[in-house]
Amino acid sequence: MQLIFDSMTGNTRRFACKVAGLTGLEAVALADADPHQPYLLLTYTFGSGAVPDSTASFLGQHGALMRGVVSSGSFHWGDSFGRAGDMIAAQYGVPYVARVNKSGNAADVQAVADWLGAYVSHAAD
Repeated sequence: MQLIFDSMTGNTRRFACKVAGLTGLEAVALADADPHQPYLLLTYTFGSGAVPDSTASFLGQHGALMRGVVSSGSFHWGDSFGRAGDMIAAQYGVPYVARVNKSGNAADVQAVADWLGAYVSHAAD
């Protein structure tokens, strides 16, 4: 399983790197990714709740290998906070693993690592 991230301000990249450090998984920038294995997508929410164009384009080509989504954003957007994850999860039928404020905190990293551990364990069965 790879961690593929799309980041505009660096928050999603920082979060992906924290998760990679805890799990030992590879974190790959979406612009450099060419997945041939299942991956967890980590993306940001653009503006007042949109999926970034770069993320949408990537998913149009590689959405079938996505197994879950994490989205970052900022609490100050209210109901639109992390909304990209809601939209992606609904469109692709994958779990919305986490909604992360900016680059997340230790509890967010642990929650995603726990989900990944459960996913990998379940996939091995």
